[in-house]
Amino acid sequence: MQNDVQFRYYALYAYFRQRFGCRVQKVALDAGFSCPNRDGTISRQGCWFCGPGGSGSGLLAQGMDLRQQWDYWCERFEARYKNCKFMAYLQSYSNTHGPLEKVEATLRTISELPQCAGLSLGTRPDCLEGGRLELLKKYSVGETWLELGLQTVNEATLARINRGHGVDVFARACHDAAAFGLKVCAHVIFGLPGDGYDDAMRTIEFVNGLPVHGIKFHNLFVCKGSVLAREWESGRYEPLDREVYINTLLDGLERLRPDIVVQRLSGDAMEDELLAPEWARDKGALLGRIRDELKRRDMWQGRLCCGQGNRVEAAMPEWFAASGRLPEVQNGRGIGL
Repeated sequence: MQNDVQFRYYALYAYFRQRFGCRVQKVALDAGFSCPNRDGTISRQGCWFCGPGGSGSGLLAQGMDLRQQWDYWCERFEARYKNCKFMAYLQSYSNTHGPLEKVEATLRTISELPQCAGLSLGTRPDCLEGGRLELLKKYSVGETWLELGLQTVNEATLARINRGHGVDVFARACHDAAAFGLKVCAHVIFGLPGDGYDDAMRTIEFVNGLPVHGIKFHNLFVCKGSVLAREWESGRYEPLDREVYINTLLDGLERLRPDIVVQRLSGDAMEDELLAPEWARDKGALLGRIRDELKRRDMWQGRLCCGQGNRVEAAMPEWFAASGRLPEVQNGRGIGL
């Protein structure tokens, strides 16, 4: 791979092209699950960074069941993209939290969706016990990804933001998922209150040592109605400067294992929920800047990844046989960027 290609990280877009031979569109579905950090199982406050509305599409609130939501989105994507496969994406809240019967019914419905190439399911690492991994294996369709929030390896920060679990719980969940043949995508956040550059690099090294197949990087932004909003409004929290985030992200990418699929380079801020920072409103500009800086600095994912206990410079991996067209960012939002 030449140094002037577009992909200097193992993008989800490239992985899907390798795995399925075509574009794969994630279809966001809302199954109506809650979160143990909101319903009183752990607390009712939630994590500091979470807004009260979660991250769903809102179609469930409009009366659409899972099949209706699936048909609604697939019809629109089929009109826009040719030769495209679809992956169900249970995104909002913790989609294995609740009665086992509801979890099974949801997974059964997903497995019966037409043209479904796989499932990406967002949940917490402390919501996988009591037969839930067995159900995920039983109703597996195509390939199944578990999206699990790590956020940081700084235990003091996790306690401060009311995460409700520690680093050891995340590690155990990764190993348990791997035993059932499930892929794990780790979510990490740069810019958490009390976290710094060194914490970000330690988080990457921790992920490298686990059976993790993917990662989503998030820049911390302030959402209306969150605990973090109160901290920001009182002057006790200030979001990262854009250049600080970019520099931290690039250094993290260089230290990240080259086989880990980068599913996201930044978080998606809903326009009507975002309070700060202002630069988070323009995701397209941020992604362009990240890619430009990777090329300008001649950096790539895994270049400084540890090998045999020593940090060595590695050659650029051959992730992508040919440089494909970059996926689109629509209205500042995109899946797998």
